Amino acid sequence: MKIDQADAETNRSHTQGGDVMSWIRTIDEAEADGELARVYAGIARKRGKLSNIMKVQSLDPAAMEAHLELYMRLLFRKGGLSRAERELLAVVVSVENGCGYCTLHHAEALASWWKDRGRVERVQDDPASADLSSREEALVRYARRLTRTPSEVEESEVEGLRNEGLTDEEILQANMIIGYFNFVNRVAEGLGVDAPPEEVEGYRY
Repeated sequence: MKIDQADAETNRSHTQGGDVMSWIRTIDEAEADGELARVYAGIARKRGKLSNIMKVQSLDPAAMEAHLELYMRLLFRKGGLSRAERELLAVVVSVENGCGYCTLHHAEALASWWKDRGRVERVQDDPASADLSSREEALVRYARRLTRTPSEVEESEVEGLRNEGLTDEEILQANMIIGYFNFVNRVAEGLGVDAPPEEVEGYRY
């Protein structure tokens, strides 16, 4: 099911600095000092701007910094899965979880790599309609299975990824990206993190 901007807008109960951002208190960039200001500045340097999914963690800047380090390692390090494959996994998992925030952000990122927004929308609606390669199809199957019924994943499903040419290092990478997005989807949905259009744009992909 494709998630669009309207689907992602929900009622917010907390206002910070005039803007509704989440259901808990957050500290705006203009109000940050000390460790938080340092972490905010580091995020802006690496990503181009500060996202709401990071800002919602402002009451625990050390956790936010660790989160960013894991995110950058899984999504941006050289080698292994292509950047498009990583963003494909992000979109598929986020759609499965009904996470509007992450779906919007990573659909934008996937579109920046595929250069085809229509194809990205088809992935959101039905991956089978998106002209995926057999390797991409295997990654999508694994992502949906691990997200929906993790306790039922079998060794044969990992073998299926090997049969599509994925190395064990790439399989581990895919597994960790899928696990990461199941985590961050729950941060976004559990705290009501908002994703207005201007917040989704302007990142380094």
